[in-house]
Amino acid sequence: MPGAVRVERRDGVVRCLLERPPLNLLEPALIASLRATFVDLARDPSVRVAVVAGSGRAFTAGMDVHVLRDLDAARARALITSLHDAIAAVHAAPFPVVASVHGACLGAGFELALACDVRVAAAGTVLGLPEVRVGVPSVIQAALLPPLVGPGRAAEMLLTGAPVDAGRALEWGLVNRVVAPEALAAATDEMVAAIAAAAPAAVRLQKELIVRWRESALPDAVRAGVEAFAAAYATGEPREGAAAFLEKRPPRWSPSR
Repeated sequence: MPGAVRVERRDGVVRCLLERPPLNLLEPALIASLRATFVDLARDPSVRVAVVAGSGRAFTAGMDVHVLRDLDAARARALITSLHDAIAAVHAAPFPVVASVHGACLGAGFELALACDVRVAAAGTVLGLPEVRVGVPSVIQAALLPPLVGPGRAAEMLLTGAPVDAGRALEWGLVNRVVAPEALAAATDEMVAAIAAAAPAAVRLQKELIVRWRESALPDAVRAGVEAFAAAYATGEPREGAAAFLEKRPPRWSPSR
């Protein structure tokens, strides 16, 4: 489906806008476009940070139930595998990804937001995993929920399908910031600018570690951190960062290559 994800690039920042208003319901074409977009971006070393947002009234209200209704077991496996591949491409991106969330952020759309590294939400946003209410469990990136909010809160969301509002999401650590709807774009830009101001190679090393920490046992995660620290010194960024600090000036980072 052409144009399912609109990509805008500027100075190393990539904005990926889900273009299926009003609710940006996920269906095979949009899922394929999302995966292709992030597979392509992962090959580009000039990308510093990406933003995922939705057009219309919502970030995304989740899967199109019309698609779910007529599946059999084989087609259900194929669909959820394609969705996993798309959301995994976001989760494993070698650069930070910021979710700019408004309206409904539900089901697979909430899993997409969970796969992002940082979430900025508009007041009035509702977030949740209502799948059990339509006869299926929440899967794939829903597995990130228990370590994020704790097993009890995760169980409540998963077993009842009840959503939480943006204020509760902030209290639980599901989102990083909540702002007035009219301030969402500015707050997202502020978060992006803060990330982009840091050392480019160090940010990519840190993003790689964040993903590995989620997926590794503690000793393996610590060893990966040791290797990343040493690898940073092959980039020249630690020398420039230390010099800038000692000379009381902004660092002059080299462009990503």
